[in-house]
Amino acid sequence: MHLRYSYRIYPTVGQREALARTFGCARVVYNDALAARKDARKSGFPYPRSSDLQKQVITAAKGTPERAWLASVGVDPLIQSLRDLDAAVAVRTPRAAWS
Repeated sequence: MHLRYSYRIYPTVGQREALARTFGCARVVYNDALAARKDARKSGFPYPRSSDLQKQVITAAKGTPERAWLASVGVDPLIQSLRDLDAAVAVRTPRAAWS
C-alpha cells in the first residue's frame, strides 16, 4: 500500500531569501548552460558534455566578478539544474544528435 502525504511549509523571511537566492542561481546556471549548448550546436560542434558544462558555467563562473555571487549557494542545486537541462534535452533530441 502506498501512502501520500502533503506538506506545507511556512519559511521565515531569512529562509525565503535563501530559497530565492538558490533558485535564482540555479536558473542562471541553467540558462548559461542552455546558451552554451545552443552556441555549440550553431557552430556545428556536438553538445558539450555535462562535466564540461559544469566546469564552464559553475566552477569557472564563480571565479569571475560578474558571477562571483554563485558561490553564495551550495553547489548541489546548481549541479541539479544541469541534470535537469540534460533531461530536457534528452526528451527533445534524438540520441544520435548528442555525439
